[in-house]
Amino acid sequence: MRDEIHIGKLIREKMEEERRSADWLANELSCTRANVYKIYEKSDIDIFRLLQISRALNYDFFSEISGLLCKKQ
Repeated sequence: MRDEIHIGKLIREKMEEERRSADWLANELSCTRANVYKIYEKSDIDIFRLLQISRALNYDFFSEISGLLCKKQ
């Protein structure tokens, strides 16, 4: 299932769409800019961190991945 979605890529795309910088997200998450770039590289992510990012960007990333629940592998 990991090959079907790359959450870091989705986050980066949403950031670009919203014209938000890595510095902005780092501030929202209380982390470093380097950590934001590491998030972009991850194909999976801690659920609590995804919740923080969803709240910061006011976007439901969980809906992006929940559609995979019904797909057969």
